[in-house]
Amino acid sequence: METAVRQQKGAGVAPVIEALHGRFGAEGFVPQATHDGIPTVWLPKERLLEVLRYLKHEIGQPYGMLYDLAGIDERVRVHREGMPDSDFTVVYHLLSFGRNDDIRLKVALPESHPTLPSITGLWANANWYEREAFDMFGIRFEGHPNLRRILLPPTWNGHPLRKDHPARATEMEPFSLPEERQEREQEALKFVPEEWGMQRHSAESDFMFLNLGPNHPSVHGVFRVALQLDGEEIVDAVPDIGYHHRAAEKMGERQSWHTYIPYTDRVDYLGGSLNNLPYLMAIEKMAGIEVPERAQVIRVMISEFYRIASHLLFYGTFAQDIGQMSPIFYMFIDREKLFEIIEAITGARMHSSYFRIGGVAMDLPEGWAKRIREFIAYFPPRLDDYDTMVMENGLIRRRTRGIGAYTTNEAIEWGATGPGLRATGFGWDYRKARPYSGYQNFEFEIPIAQHGDCYDRCLVRVEEMRQSIRIIEQCVNNMPEGPHKAYHPLTTPPPKDRTMHDIETLIQHFLSVSWGPVIPPGEACITVEATKGLNGYYLTSDGNTMSYRTRIRTPSFPHLQMIPIMSRGLMIADLIAILASIDFVMADVDR
Repeated sequence: METAVRQQKGAGVAPVIEALHGRFGAEGFVPQATHDGIPTVWLPKERLLEVLRYLKHEIGQPYGMLYDLAGIDERVRVHREGMPDSDFTVVYHLLSFGRNDDIRLKVALPESHPTLPSITGLWANANWYEREAFDMFGIRFEGHPNLRRILLPPTWNGHPLRKDHPARATEMEPFSLPEERQEREQEALKFVPEEWGMQRHSAESDFMFLNLGPNHPSVHGVFRVALQLDGEEIVDAVPDIGYHHRAAEKMGERQSWHTYIPYTDRVDYLGGSLNNLPYLMAIEKMAGIEVPERAQVIRVMISEFYRIASHLLFYGTFAQDIGQMSPIFYMFIDREKLFEIIEAITGARMHSSYFRIGGVAMDLPEGWAKRIREFIAYFPPRLDDYDTMVMENGLIRRRTRGIGAYTTNEAIEWGATGPGLRATGFGWDYRKARPYSGYQNFEFEIPIAQHGDCYDRCLVRVEEMRQSIRIIEQCVNNMPEGPHKAYHPLTTPPPKDRTMHDIETLIQHFLSVSWGPVIPPGEACITVEATKGLNGYYLTSDGNTMSYRTRIRTPSFPHLQMIPIMSRGLMIADLIAILASIDFVMADVDR
């Protein structure tokens, strides 16, 4: 932490912090040094709304996107040097595309009265984020239009991300369902439309409902959409999430830094090791680990393979949901060829957990380049065939063009990123805007479209696969020599030649794998351009062998919030196309 403080002081005050001081004065604003270099400042809750309003609407090149909003239970945290007293902290992470910069605002709250004013009047996507913080931490947001649990049942006792809530089922009483509790649970299942924000049109009219899900092929997971209908026309569509909640963030606070890596594969379970990357880069940032160039290029190559694998599944199911059966079978053949390559390199297919602290698990096997070059030659003509089969199909075009459209400004307001943002004509890709893992060394284009509808969201992903092939080919042709893992004491596990050299290195290996490395105190948020949009891990270390707070900002969570604005006034069949075009998996939503 001291090193991070010295670095920030040496770099001077960030321009956005100077702007805040010039507008509001410096009193009450407490800066905090972080390992990621994002300007971070604590402010009194009385000034929260005016500061956020200034940053969104008044400052030059404003911070238009609420990238994330999350809570932290500070009550047992040891290393809080220079921070205000706080029992619970709410963190607001804002993103400015004009500045290509972020700012992190923090508000300290007492345990006795953890309340804040709602910011749903400033950002539409704050709705779900505030409900999540209420659900997980018990923080109340005054003025929220519908502050109720979002991931857990309404009958749940406690708030799971508080430090005094059990992290394992074995720490709780055995489950029982006495008759009284069963009646209470059944009563809680009753659907009351007014509680969902639905309204009657007149005193004479009544609701007409259709439950889409939670078990339905078209919702791509355990997910429910409650529809209010006028005939077949959608009056309102209210998403209901939480059926797939697996407590990924809570598990991040009970596992060692090293043993949590496989859990990250399962968040966006179609993204595989690409999900390892932001988590490990955040650890490496806090630990001061420099990843070797060869390991960085291997990471890029594997990440782009998983991007293609995810997009292929999207492409096939997109066509299938609209009624075209053949493409998914062809695309699964290609996906199998791709997984055979991934398995040959990493030892596994979908969930390879191949990346490690400081690099990758093992070096590339003998003959790795030959199989990849064969796939590079094979795959582009297949994409051309799929263009004819799907994108040029008249039925697909009629069912998707002009359906579920939104503008660039609406996308930013709701927190849409990735292909969903680029389909509106805004060519912003994290790999280009803020290169990581050596992406600045690769030549590739940012595919965009113009209409922001279902068709264009598919169009962008199709072209992204072609760009991924370009990147992979450059990896094969320019793979550097050198180690596949950093020679750093916190690298886990250490390179093999540092393991059996003497008893000290063997002890280091044993401790780093069984207990995990001790990561220096501090905070870091690292974001990558994942398969479905921006995926970020905001990690807090208290100088221990496991994370104090693991916050996962996933792209699918804000994307599903947009379903009502995308579907109102359309038909039920259009909603199916909209759901297919979003490209979500529920593990990425519920975490």
